Amino acid sequence: MSCNANDIVVLDFETTGLSPLQGDRAIEIGAVRIVDGVAVDRFQSLMNPGFKVSGFISQYTGISNAMLRQAPPCAEVMDGFADFIADSNLLAHNASFDKRFLDAELAHIQRRYRGEFSCSLLVSRRIYPAAPNHQLATLLNYANIAADGDFHRALYDSEMTAKLWLALLQTIGERCGLQQVPFSLVKKLVKVPKKSVADFLAQW
Repeated sequence: MSCNANDIVVLDFETTGLSPLQGDRAIEIGAVRIVDGVAVDRFQSLMNPGFKVSGFISQYTGISNAMLRQAPPCAEVMDGFADFIADSNLLAHNASFDKRFLDAELAHIQRRYRGEFSCSLLVSRRIYPAAPNHQLATLLNYANIAADGDFHRALYDSEMTAKLWLALLQTIGERCGLQQVPFSLVKKLVKVPKKSVADFLAQW
């Protein structure tokens, strides 16, 4: 498990709803493996949850029931994704949502992961406090990162989150005078009150 924040698996789920506790399931996983700040591997698959998704979800994601009927079952996809994660640290935008679904889907197949999660949304609130909001598309525009694909598809969202993450790490590194930003720094940063961020980074 790397101690650097730029060695990480960035992931994103598309789902049937908001909560696995309410019976919602994942319908797509996308992930990008970042090693030393470079995307070196990707994982993407639709997955069949075993029931039809609503018209709202189909419209929101662009994932139809016809597409899902031909997809492998969740268990098969998540078993492969657990192998892909290995012992890497993990990142998502609004990570509490994706972590809930990762935990739930892996619990169905008795698999676990060893890495720790961080959240690009929480970090962005501290590094880009002047952004109009902290949705992924808004932050990419705010940071002048080109985005021309389809949001709400898992691999594209994870790739864009990875680009945002690397921009955030560059800013953190410049403020701290660091070539490599430790994962432990970002884990602490998300707990720092926004008004104290400048002092925290200056003292690191």
